[in-house]
Amino acid sequence: MVNKVEISGVNTAKLPILSSEQKEELLKKIKKGDKEAREEFINGNLRLVLSIIKRFYARGENLDDLFQVGCVGLIKAMDNFDIEQNVQFSTYAVPMIIGEIKRYLRDNNSIRVSRSVREIAYKALAIQEKIKKEENREVQIDEIAKELKVEREEVVMSLDAIQEPISLQEPAYIDSDDSINILDQISDKKSSDEIWTESIAIAQAMKNLNKKEKTIITKRYFEGRTQMEIAEEIGISQAQVSRLEKDAIKNIKRNYK
Repeated sequence: MVNKVEISGVNTAKLPILSSEQKEELLKKIKKGDKEAREEFINGNLRLVLSIIKRFYARGENLDDLFQVGCVGLIKAMDNFDIEQNVQFSTYAVPMIIGEIKRYLRDNNSIRVSRSVREIAYKALAIQEKIKKEENREVQIDEIAKELKVEREEVVMSLDAIQEPISLQEPAYIDSDDSINILDQISDKKSSDEIWTESIAIAQAMKNLNKKEKTIITKRYFEGRTQMEIAEEIGISQAQVSRLEKDAIKNIKRNYK
């Protein structure tokens, strides 16, 4: 993204920057129907769209698509902004642009979700946001179900359905050279890794490990423990467990050859 200058036909290196005074003047002209002011205002705020889509680009989404959707959010913000309120335009526009992008990502999720399920989920989210804003508290699922007149299970299922899937290889924790993937925190007593370590050849290779490495490998692959559980049991950090496990597996593979 850093090296991409042209997005959706727009040269981002030459985007103008508007001062607060210029924005205010343009907004007044826009409210009077000035089309040139409208175009100038949009171009002068495209850098704001660019700064927001950086948050979502790492997910692998198409940059041009994200930019176009962000521009839709920008235009909606411009059309609905009240110049009489003592609020900066960017303060008002940012959540609207983010909301537009999130709706796009939900509707274009690789896992297709039916319209009725999405509608329940979006209504549930709207209720959550309303109660949090007005009463400054988290809303209960039962409250949402009662408000929408649906079963509690329908609300839970709908909210789960619109969640974006993640890879088990995605890092859950990073510390310098150590990283812990989501997979590292999931126990699986029937994994191919466990079957592999239970073989006689691997058992022989494990004899060359030190005591702590043997303990970690045994608990991970024979007993199906997670790294977090092992860390708490033997009194070291999860990052240390992860590093020792990787070193032990390297030693096993080396001795297995």
